Amino acid sequence: MSLLHLSASRRHYLYNGSADMRRTFRGFTAIVRGELACNPLSGDVFIFFNRQRTQVKLLLWMPEGFEIYQQRLKRGTFELPATQGDASGRPIPWQDLQFILQGVDLKSIRFRKRYQRKIPASVQPAIRG
Repeated sequence: MSLLHLSASRRHYLYNGSADMRRTFRGFTAIVRGELACNPLSGDVFIFFNRQRTQVKLLLWMPEGFEIYQQRLKRGTFELPATQGDASGRPIPWQDLQFILQGVDLKSIRFRKRYQRKIPASVQPAIRG
């Protein structure tokens, strides 16, 4: 058994619908393949909430097999980021997932400006084979 380590090295996909928390690995992987059009064996983290937003399950593939992590709130609900469009799911930054799991008010988060180097496509390094 491994510990859950969320980091920017993985992609995180939030399922926009409400999920039945009684689902097993097969049920969640069917949603990932069918509705999110993703590969559940990719190593990405797939995030599912129930209708009341009191439970969350994270599905991910590890070298040993699938793992599901679950968190259930005794009080309160998880706040989800505002949705855009009708897509079944969307990628979210790992920081947003951390904020959601910790109960941070997503509307009040403000990030200070940081330098970010932009590399034009014409200057991208060539891949040598």
